[in-house]
Amino acid sequence: MTSIPEALLWCLSAGTAAAVVLAALSIRARGQRADLRSRLTAAEEQNSATLHSNTELSARLRATEAEIRHLAGTRLPDLTLALAHPHVPVPGLMDARFAGTETDQALSAVLEQVSDAITKERARVDAAAQSTLRGATTTIQALLYRLQTALQDMQHRYDDPNVAQDLLNADFLNEQALRRIQATGVVCGAWPGLTREDSYLAELVVGATSRLRGYERVQVSNQLRDPIAVVARAVEPIAIVVTELLANALHHSHRELPVTITLQQGNRGASVIVDDYGVGMHDDEIKAAMELLSGDDDLLLTQLGDPPRSGFAAAGQLVRQYGFGVHVEPSPYGGVRAVVYIPGDPLLTVLDESAQPMSVMAPLPHRSAVPDRSSSVLPTGSATQPPAAAPPAPAAQPAPSYEAPAQQAEGELPRRRRRKPVSELDESAERTASLPPRSPEETGSRWAALQRGTESGRAAAQSEPPRSPEGNAQS
Repeated sequence: MTSIPEALLWCLSAGTAAAVVLAALSIRARGQRADLRSRLTAAEEQNSATLHSNTELSARLRATEAEIRHLAGTRLPDLTLALAHPHVPVPGLMDARFAGTETDQALSAVLEQVSDAITKERARVDAAAQSTLRGATTTIQALLYRLQTALQDMQHRYDDPNVAQDLLNADFLNEQALRRIQATGVVCGAWPGLTREDSYLAELVVGATSRLRGYERVQVSNQLRDPIAVVARAVEPIAIVVTELLANALHHSHRELPVTITLQQGNRGASVIVDDYGVGMHDDEIKAAMELLSGDDDLLLTQLGDPPRSGFAAAGQLVRQYGFGVHVEPSPYGGVRAVVYIPGDPLLTVLDESAQPMSVMAPLPHRSAVPDRSSSVLPTGSATQPPAAAPPAPAAQPAPSYEAPAQQAEGELPRRRRRKPVSELDESAERTASLPPRSPEETGSRWAALQRGTESGRAAAQSEPPRSPEGNAQS
């Protein structure tokens, strides 16, 4: 039997050891490869997540840039337009994902700051414009009043009927210019510019009518039971408001259609009701008119349109300052009805007609509606007394008798009343109703004749040339 050499055994032992080592190394290499593979997979996943995140960030950045462009190109211009025209909507975010985020808050803050800055600048510019207009209108108004006084003086100085007619025409044109300047000044915060004494409401309405072109279309119906008058401080403001409402009625109705004014007496005041038969107003127009007439909000000149319409705006300013009310609504005749309500306390009073007679130009009250004017009380908080029976007409007219001031109820206007015989009232009404209407030529001729007679009497009584008394013009 052949023996294996020792060297061979050593070789076999070495080979076995090497195999074991190689096996161990192989196992280690497989573990390292698995670890490297897992790490590579994790790196690939992280890379993919990074790429996805980068993609989202890029998309969000592009969306943010689009929102900024939308803010600058659309939202801010619409915001500036909406500040002048509230009905214009301001668009919101383009991407709803930004709602409630810091980006949304930042963009909203930009809009608020721009809105505040524009509002303050508009108010500052408008205040400067109103101040300028207020100063200009006050100066022009004073000059027009001087011109009015000069025209009145010339009417008393010249006896020629043609000259008198021309002066009346010039005075009428001056009155229209004065009305526009006065309304503009009131809108800008100016004082009406004229002080009057306590005036009968019927006279006030006639004076307001005379300021307008087309005054011959106005029909006044006096339903007042008492000689109601407006206190001095409110005469010109109420005249301005009635004039502007009449101007609106005349302008928006056909030149052949009438405009009716009704004077009504209520329990706590009096009303001037203006009805026209014109084109009327839509609901949104009535709403806008009521907002102006309420005088609740501060007004900007830019809100009056182009060209500016200052009539309702001026009325609203006076309503806020003096405490009466104006309401507009659709008229039952198809046009517009405007109501000026004058509270009895503190804007109305009752005058003594013997001490301060009412102008012959004022419309007489309808006696058929109230048979005895002396039997009624100014109904601020009290009921009307039953009318007394009309006494038979005496042979000789007795002197007018006067009532003692009655006990004034709470909220009732101060009463200064006189009783006039009913027969005298009836005869006066009959004489007025029987008079035929006068043409403008006849009126001008009578006016000139009256002036000539007045000037002749003054010339006979005085050695120096007569001079006409100064006074306020009819407005």
